[in-house]
Formats: sequence, structure tokens, C-alpha cells
Amino acid sequence: MPTARVHHLAEGVDLVLPRTFRASIEDVWAAITEPERTARWFGPWEGEGAPGRTIQVRMLFEEGEPWYPLRIDACEPPRRLAVSSTDESGGWRMELRLVSHGETTELQLVHHLDSIDPIPDAGPGWEYYLDLLMAAFEGTPQPDFADYHPALVPYFQELAGKPAS
Repeated sequence: MPTARVHHLAEGVDLVLPRTFRASIEDVWAAITEPERTARWFGPWEGEGAPGRTIQVRMLFEEGEPWYPLRIDACEPPRRLAVSSTDESGGWRMELRLVSHGETTELQLVHHLDSIDPIPDAGPGWEYYLDLLMAAFEGTPQPDFADYHPALVPYFQELAGKPAS
């Protein structure tokens, strides 16, 4: 079930995907920042994890498990991690924001976009990765990407205000 919403801004849009964990903010922070924990849902990383530095992330859930450069733009433990990257398809910026609510922690993945165009392709992928994180956190079976793409594309086309193709 998709959870994303879109916020239209003066300069672009934010694709926002939330998840709620029955865990402390510190535990969720560790799951999104420690290499041995990120390996369970995204991929391990190497390098100096500090603002202004670029780390290498091994994309374990992508074909060929490629290494991918990821620049750390901001790191404010345990509340905010901002990253960006540039590849053959262009550049992108993302934030992971955490808020503690007593015994639960809300995580918001915010993908900053210049336009609505990438939403139908990016949305299903982020839903998948966040569900991988939930599965890793809860010790439940990993989801299958085939359940997300192309199945969720119509939802994200509608969210982007684009007619279904």
C-alpha cells in the first residue's frame, strides 16, 4: 500500500514517504546510518561518513549490485540525514528525517525533485526500499520488487497529476 504524498514548492516538488517504527529514534538512526545495518535494506557503505564527503554504497538490491557514490550534504544525529548524487540520469537530492513520538519514531524520506516527471518511476522504488527497511527492522520476509513496479506506477502517475500511459 503506497504511503507517498507530494508537496508542491516554489522551486520543484517534494515526494514524501513516511514510515513509523516501534523503536527509539536512536535505533532507527542506527538502521539508516551504520553500514552493517544499511546492508540489510539498502546496501553497505564505505568511506568517511561526514558532511561534505562522498561515500560509496553497494546497491545490494539492484541488478549487478553496483557501487554508487553518495554525497553526504548534512548529518544531524539522530534527526536528519541529507544526501545527493549525480549519475547518468542526472542529479537527485534526498533527506531522511526522524521524529520521536514516545515509543515510536517516524521516518520521512523526502526526495527533492525539480519537477513531477520522475515521480512515477521513483515512487515505487522508494516504497520498496522503505519496506525493505521495515522488514529488516522487524525481522520479516523481504518484499519482492515485482510487487512495486509496475504495480504502483498508476498510483504515482495520479499522485504526479499525469494521465496513465
